[in-house]
Amino acid sequence: MQELQKCLVTGAAGFIGSHLVDRLLERGATVLGLDNLSLGRRANLAGPLQHPRFKFVEQDLNDVAGVNKLVALEAKSAPFEAAWHLAANSDIRAGVADSEVDLRNTFLTTHHLLQVLRAQHIPQLVFASTSAIYGVHPGPLHENLGPLFPISNYGAMKLASEAAISAALEAYLERVWILRFPNVVGRRSTHGVIYDFAQKLKKHPGELEVLGDGSQEKPYFHVSELVDAMLFITERAAEPMNCFNLGTSNSATTVRYIAEAVVRRLSPGATIRYTGGKKG
Repeated sequence: MQELQKCLVTGAAGFIGSHLVDRLLERGATVLGLDNLSLGRRANLAGPLQHPRFKFVEQDLNDVAGVNKLVALEAKSAPFEAAWHLAANSDIRAGVADSEVDLRNTFLTTHHLLQVLRAQHIPQLVFASTSAIYGVHPGPLHENLGPLFPISNYGAMKLASEAAISAALEAYLERVWILRFPNVVGRRSTHGVIYDFAQKLKKHPGELEVLGDGSQEKPYFHVSELVDAMLFITERAAEPMNCFNLGTSNSATTVRYIAEAVVRRLSPGATIRYTGGKKG
């Protein structure tokens, strides 16, 4: 993918999407950002909204006619060369409570975006997938693992989206990058362990309840490193189908470490209460 181009970014007002928009504009791209603002925040785009090469529209991707109209209008000045698809349900709890949430906001947004790409002749797609497609798997994850058995609706709908994108590549797309994200932290985050701990301490400054025994661990990636990796891969991987896991290769952080760090920063002196057990 050429460094300077015209891009469509879905989920543009979200945690990762807004950081990607920042970086694309820095590198000279012209960007149309779409977001339904169900989880994204307009404030995340405070900088880009002042930029002459950025346009933002509050838009639901499941309104195919509306998205087609927007993209066709913006393509009159120059065609779109690629789409970065980051729109999805990131509220895992909501997806557990109601599977329709992930069906509608994770899979159908992909399905309908693919219809738009076909209609508007946008040849390249970068898809934000997830390590959740692997389910519970011992040892390091690698791209050739299978069969895959996700344990969350979110992971299941991301895996289904990968399959739909693969079929679209065979039919009409020219190139695809599937990037399977790890656990990501950084400014503008609206979910995850650090965010959850901070919200708990706001409600109960004297005590932080932590699920599990604190020994659970995962690798974490900073959002700036994630965007670096996304751009590195899309600039260098040039096969029709390019699929990569993103993340650290040899480090992990325990829940105990995160809990202690958050308490030190937000509520020094608060006690940490572990609920016990091996799941957190």
